[in-house]
Amino acid sequence: MTKKNRVRSLFLLAASFLPALPAPAVPSAQVRFEQAIVDLASPDAAVRLRTAKMLKEAAYPESAAPLARLIVDPQDSVQLEAIAAELNIFIAEKIVPRKRVGFIVELRTPVAADAIFSTGPLAVGPRPVPGEVLDALRTAARDDNPRVRLEALYAFGVLAVEPGGEARRALLRASGPDLAAMIGAVDPSHRYAALQVIGRLFERRPHDEPIDQNVGDAVIGALNEKEPALQAAAMQALGAMRYDRAVQGLMDLFQYHSKGAMAEGALDAIAHIAHRSSVPLLLAQLASKNAVLKGMAIEGLARTGDRIRLGDVQSASRTDRNRSVQLAGSFASVMLSDGPGGGDMASIVEAVANPGLREQARWYLIEAAPGRTQAFTRFLQDPDPFIRTALMDALGSSGESAAIALVQPMASDKDVQVARAVERALARLRQ
Repeated sequence: MTKKNRVRSLFLLAASFLPALPAPAVPSAQVRFEQAIVDLASPDAAVRLRTAKMLKEAAYPESAAPLARLIVDPQDSVQLEAIAAELNIFIAEKIVPRKRVGFIVELRTPVAADAIFSTGPLAVGPRPVPGEVLDALRTAARDDNPRVRLEALYAFGVLAVEPGGEARRALLRASGPDLAAMIGAVDPSHRYAALQVIGRLFERRPHDEPIDQNVGDAVIGALNEKEPALQAAAMQALGAMRYDRAVQGLMDLFQYHSKGAMAEGALDAIAHIAHRSSVPLLLAQLASKNAVLKGMAIEGLARTGDRIRLGDVQSASRTDRNRSVQLAGSFASVMLSDGPGGGDMASIVEAVANPGLREQARWYLIEAAPGRTQAFTRFLQDPDPFIRTALMDALGSSGESAAIALVQPMASDKDVQVARAVERALARLRQ
């Protein structure tokens, strides 16, 4: 056999093991997606469950609205998969539910609503969440199955922070009565989740309407809970809402406990509300030997906007060796300074680079951003991606359309987290 024939024989032998050539390409992914949408209405619960699982892994944005019908499905297992699927569509960091390692082990990562909720309000990405999804989650939060209602309630808390503008105001008006009613639920875990979600959803933003008194007073009522965790959740919610009708009750609780976790929770809420009636109490805590209480008092005085108190705050923070207290002093300097560019903004920005102070500094930037967005300009090219990301999140939360001009040029940032923060910020600013 010649060399040429031997090569030809080897080629034919190898070809005999190859699969047949496929038919001309068809948009199979599109066909599967269209079939999945049809299967969502299948009378067979097994088909609906399988479809919800598939859409959870695929995280197609187009499937969000059709999937909403399964959130209130008669079958609990289908509901849970649909809730997980909606979360995976809209959260910033997608979860891969199944991942093979080698050829043997399959790792499974659950899409758990409470765990995602605990990561904070920035867990949700920039995509608009359809109203029917939020409505279905709020309905399922009253489900008979305890697991379903908690997953639905926490998922609602994760996704309901996305709408802004008039859509947000309409959502708060529609959701308030339902969530307030859940504070009176028999199940303590349901009451706790409701308080947490109210605190997240009703956290005060620029241009928000006044808090519905029925909602705020329902949270005040939870201060009388016997379970400390429920009391703490109520305090945190009242502080986030900045509900001034709660101030007297919170001050009474602080005076009663005077120290420990409950006193700290009460003072933190008082400091966030920053009502003028609480100023004497906050001033008294500037002399506290407890760095946590002292820092909260400084924050509270900063939020009052009373510039007369800047000297008191500076005297208390500059002589303190605690870095967190010093950072609180910088926050007060920014909030109480004359003009939008004054204060010690640089110290807050620099603190983002410190892992021990990062979260504190990030939230200070978010609070300081409204009315001060131009003061961020000189920091936007900082080499630290953590700083650039924090600045984008703060500008995105400012509620000022003028901030778009600062955020837009950052869209070409090479860091993935910064680029995602830019996308998230632009989506919020354009609402």
